[in-house]
Amino acid sequence: MSSKDFVEKDYYKVLGVPKDATLAEIKKAYRKLAREFHPDANKGDRSAEERFKEISEANDVLSDPKRRKEYDEARALFANGGFRTGGGGTGGFGFDFGDLFNGGQGGQSGTFGGSGGGGGGLGDVFGGIFNRGGGTRTVQPRRGADVESEVTLSFMEAVEGTTVPLRMTSQAACKTCAGTGAKAGTTPRVCPTCVGTGHVQRGQGSFALSDPCRDCKGRGLIVDDPCEVCHGSGRATSARTMQVRIPAGVADNQRIRLKAKGAQGERGGQPGDLYVTVHVQDHPVFGRKGDNLTVTVPVTFPEAALGGTIRVPTLGGPPVTLKVPAGTANGRTMRARGKGAVRKDGTRGDLLVTVEVAVPEETEGEALSALEKYREATTAENPRAALFKAAEEA
Repeated sequence: MSSKDFVEKDYYKVLGVPKDATLAEIKKAYRKLAREFHPDANKGDRSAEERFKEISEANDVLSDPKRRKEYDEARALFANGGFRTGGGGTGGFGFDFGDLFNGGQGGQSGTFGGSGGGGGGLGDVFGGIFNRGGGTRTVQPRRGADVESEVTLSFMEAVEGTTVPLRMTSQAACKTCAGTGAKAGTTPRVCPTCVGTGHVQRGQGSFALSDPCRDCKGRGLIVDDPCEVCHGSGRATSARTMQVRIPAGVADNQRIRLKAKGAQGERGGQPGDLYVTVHVQDHPVFGRKGDNLTVTVPVTFPEAALGGTIRVPTLGGPPVTLKVPAGTANGRTMRARGKGAVRKDGTRGDLLVTVEVAVPEETEGEALSALEKYREATTAENPRAALFKAAEEA
C-alpha cells in the first residue's frame, strides 16, 4: 500500500461504516464482507478476489488505531479540494502524487517549486506525518553483518587470559563512493517500491509478513549510475587488524561473542558482532576439567604404602606440597585448592592431583631381597579372593 492510497481511497466506504465507527463495528463489518467475498467462496471470480483484497486493505488500516489516525489526518489534509491529483478535479494546486510522495523522481517538478531530481520535495514534509514518505529521512539504518573468526592459544594463555592481534576481513563502506553506491557526482534515490524502508509487506487480512524489497535488495535505495568499485552495493571488502581480549578460563572450541566488533553498519546502523572460536593447544603436563586443572604424579610403592610428603608442580606458580596418606591406592585423586583455572568471578578452581604408583622395571640387591621378604610375609593375603567370590555368586 502506498501513501497515495491514504488520500485517494475511502476505506470507510469500502467497509460500509461511518467515519466515527468503533473498532467493534469495523471488525464486524470486515468479517461479514470477508465471508461474502472470500476467494474460497467465489472460485474463479476475479472481481470478488479484488474486492476481498480491497476489504482486507481497508481493515488493515482502520483496525489499527495508529494507522487509522494517520489515515484520518492524511484525508483531512487533502479535504475540501485543497489539493488535486494530476490535472483532474477542480480548484487546488495541481501536481503529481509522484512528486508529493517520491520526492519528484523522474525529472518532473511540483507546483511548490524545485527540481524533481533534487531530493525530498513534499515527501520530506509529509514523511513526518505518514512515516512512510519518499524523502531520504525514511531510509532506515542497516545493521552490519556478523563476522566469524578463529584463534589458537597456548594452554597458559587460555587459563590466564590474553590479548591477541586478530586480522579480520569484512564488508565496510566503499571508500570511493562513501557508501552511497553511486558514481561520483550522482546520488541514489529512494526505492519507490518500499518507500525507503527496505521491506515490503505481503498477506491478506490481519496476517502480514515483511520481506526484503526485491527492487532495492533491502537497502531502501536505488542506484541509477553505480560506483565502478562497489558496483552499486555501497560496500567493499576491508581488512583490518584489531586487538582482541580473550577472557581467562576460556575452553577449547569455546565461541566468544564480541559485541559491535563485526562489519560496519550502513547509514548510521550499528556494527555487527564478532564471533571468535578459540582453539587451545595441549600442555605436556597439565590437563583441564572445567575450572579445575589436572595433573598425574608418580609415587613410589613405599610412599603409597607407608605414606609421605610429595611436591607437585603448578601451572605458572611455585610447587605445592601434598601429604600422601598411608595405604594410598593407585589412581587416587587429591586436591590442591585454588591452583586451577581462573573462573568468571576472578576466583580459581582447584588442581586435581592423581597418584600413579611407579613400578621399577628391574629390582636388584637389597631392594630385591626386601621385596622377596615382603612377599613371603604377605602370602596369606590374596587381594583377588573377593573378586573370585563375587564371580561365583553372580
